[in-house]
Amino acid sequence: MAISPKISHFLVMLLTIIASIVIIANAGIVSELHSLQSHSQSGVIHLNETLLDRIFNSNERSFYVIIFFDAILLHDKPEPNLKSIRSEFALISNSFFINNQNTSSLSKVFFFDIEFGESEKGFQRFGIQALPNIRIVPPDAEDLKSDSIPMDVGEYSGLAESMADFIESKTGLSIGRIHRPPMLSKMQLGVVIVGFLIWVPFMINKVIAGETIFHNKKVWIFGTIFVYFFSVSGSMFILIRRIPLFVIDKKDPNKAVFFFKGNGMQFGSEGMCIGFLFTIVGLLLAYITRVVVTIKESMMQRLAMISAMVVSFWAVKEVVRLDHWKTGYSVHPYVPSNWYK
Repeated sequence: MAISPKISHFLVMLLTIIASIVIIANAGIVSELHSLQSHSQSGVIHLNETLLDRIFNSNERSFYVIIFFDAILLHDKPEPNLKSIRSEFALISNSFFINNQNTSSLSKVFFFDIEFGESEKGFQRFGIQALPNIRIVPPDAEDLKSDSIPMDVGEYSGLAESMADFIESKTGLSIGRIHRPPMLSKMQLGVVIVGFLIWVPFMINKVIAGETIFHNKKVWIFGTIFVYFFSVSGSMFILIRRIPLFVIDKKDPNKAVFFFKGNGMQFGSEGMCIGFLFTIVGLLLAYITRVVVTIKESMMQRLAMISAMVVSFWAVKEVVRLDHWKTGYSVHPYVPSNWYK
């Protein structure tokens, strides 16, 4: 049975109208999200259940949704370190907006945060059981729980650059360079410069007279030891990523966890222990090259040398054993296997 030209024309017009309505509706939600984004300092849109329904009820959604799941009640706790990770997430959103201005990419991904106290049902829809948690929802996702892509925040240590790489690999979109705010504002920097210029003449006078702390050998010795310990202990890594020294064991609240098994994360106590062991070796090396060589009695010299070697051997052995326990990596085949036990 053939369809008449009038009916066929009517069906084409009807489908065209429906497609136009869908496109307009989709464009409407995108415009609304751009408006909400512009009112956010970091570009992260606060998500509630009403907005969540509007976004995911659109069948023609053509953008990625990246959601940070937050809980204000946990902000003051060192674990799971939500406040710090939330700030890193905001840096990604802000950097994406800066690096992709006036491009079509701005309409292909939007960053959101959702708070547990306000939208508990939203957490349930995604099946969120623990924090921290970040989800990437592709445009074609139908079931929010199974089709969304979870990001293992612990694996990336909460650093914006690492999380941005993961987002780029899953979305195919470029985040670009992470724009971190300067440590000092322009006003603070101006005050520092003025203070420095005032201080310079007095400092020059002290230097000429040889009365500064930099003329004291003890200061240089302690300063050198501090820089050495700061370097080998990974203290810069700990400060930048705001890593706690230890955390409370979730299974036993009366027990503290000082070492994390796995190369994706380390606690501050791990770095301190390794730094302490390496500092022992460094000080013993300085002791051998600067003190032991001046001992005139051969027996005492040999005893001091052997003692230093034994302690250094023990320190290196502990470092190798801890590294193997943490990462599973064996340093070299010729290292005795009992070092790893």
